[in-house]
Amino acid sequence: MVKLVIANKNYSSWSMRPWLAAKAAGITFDEEMIWLRRPETAALIRVQSPNGRVPALIDGDTIVFESIAILEYLAEVAPALWPENPGERAHARSISAEMHAGFLPLRRACPMNIKRRPASIALDADVQANVERVIDLIAGCRARFGRDGAFLFGQAFSNADAMWAPVVNRLHVYDIPVPPIVRRYMDAVMATPMWREWEEAALAETEIIADIDAVA
Repeated sequence: MVKLVIANKNYSSWSMRPWLAAKAAGITFDEEMIWLRRPETAALIRVQSPNGRVPALIDGDTIVFESIAILEYLAEVAPALWPENPGERAHARSISAEMHAGFLPLRRACPMNIKRRPASIALDADVQANVERVIDLIAGCRARFGRDGAFLFGQAFSNADAMWAPVVNRLHVYDIPVPPIVRRYMDAVMATPMWREWEEAALAETEIIADIDAVA
């Protein structure tokens, strides 16, 4: 049985990505959640994950860490997690890699927080530049590849959608203005069964982390 080790659902954007992808693909897995910011947290994670971070996927003797690597591993089991067309698949991987490596100002200013009631905050120039890039990428994918469905590359929720899901939360709970094409995409992602399952569990969590910018 595959096991996915994650952190608090309310805050852990990195954990959310492979969890959503596995659910979307119908891949059965056990889940182990390690609470963040506890005295035993680091030791518990180190036992499970070689890089001392979550998420980590454990499949027998195989341990996969880093969200984007886990998504690739899941796609070996469920190839439909990437678009079938080679050009679209390359673009999906490109924007997923960009999300994995970038958008630090946005992540710091607007940490993932499922419980947050939507309310706007002031965005500095670096954050606004990130937001504009996010809008361009989502709108561009929807216009070029997503016309026959609700997601970035059409009808199927893909690894690219999983990588971008935490940004959907950020745009929503920080009430960041977006054009209609992006808002429709956000609504579609938040309406999926796996998003609703993750959200329900996150809302039920009782622990609050004050410095969530350090974990999101």
